[in-house]
Amino acid sequence: MKHSQKFVRIAIAISLAIYAGIGSAQTVYPTKPVRILVGASAGGGTDIVARMLAEKFGPVFKEAFVVENRPGASNTIAADIAAKATPDGHTLLVATNTGQAIAPHLIKLGFDPIKDLTPIALIVTVPNVLVINQQVGAKDAKDLVAMMNAKPNTFTYASSGVGSTQHLAGEGFKLATGVTMTHVPYKGSSQAHLDLIAGSVQVMFDTTSSAMGQIKAGKLKPLAVTSAKRSPELPDVPTLAEAGIPGFEMTTWYGLYVTTGTPKDVVARLVDETNKILRLPDVQARLRGLGGEPAGMTVEQFAMLNKAEFDRFGKLIRDANVKLD
Repeated sequence: MKHSQKFVRIAIAISLAIYAGIGSAQTVYPTKPVRILVGASAGGGTDIVARMLAEKFGPVFKEAFVVENRPGASNTIAADIAAKATPDGHTLLVATNTGQAIAPHLIKLGFDPIKDLTPIALIVTVPNVLVINQQVGAKDAKDLVAMMNAKPNTFTYASSGVGSTQHLAGEGFKLATGVTMTHVPYKGSSQAHLDLIAGSVQVMFDTTSSAMGQIKAGKLKPLAVTSAKRSPELPDVPTLAEAGIPGFEMTTWYGLYVTTGTPKDVVARLVDETNKILRLPDVQARLRGLGGEPAGMTVEQFAMLNKAEFDRFGKLIRDANVKLD
């Protein structure tokens, strides 16, 4: 009996030692405020998504999550900072396919967006929407094409920057229709809206997440969404295919990333907590309110999507002969 009791005590002691060892191996996170980098100006879709996440992360992680806007260079300034940050999870990035799949084909980067940034979660996918200012007067997308053909080289279209999905959507539209129009890049959708509403530019293929407020306020007129199906938030707005312009689609996705090399247990916790947040009813409602489809992918599926989009946009850029302006 004494031997068995001694054995039990030894077994318990070993188990406690192993447990303590496992516990000590876990990374304490976070230990200070976490910054969420955004490659666009305040007020745009990326910024809206980042601030929603920051609001939810704070109470969960018991630390402040602060959104830091670093617009410019097709969202790659923020991505460059995130890619080169200390890999400890205290720098996150909310990115879109602009920086992750388009810009690398147009700009010489000092980092590899596939290798140097680790996916955490796909947040939402939103359609781009063809919008015009109210002075243009086109009643639908085909009418707009007719007006462009009647007055070639007189129309301009805005984007949130060279290499953005708005830019690529405009170039894809030109390929699909044969129209001519001049690209006018801005440092973000919110800045582009000012000139679009004023009439300095006439057209934009903005994301619904950025344009929805101006559409609902009646300041911008939506003619078509560039996705395969209609947006539930814009049920009366046809797809380009329904509007008689088939063969081209464009959507924008928003994802969360962390610096590659971040401890695996920190990455795993970020993945787990982000997915919990994305399942919250109020978060789902907010994402749908942006005209988006809340994500339902695993982190592995998201990584595969990122690579597939990288390849797809590379082909579109070559076919449209898109260059830096």
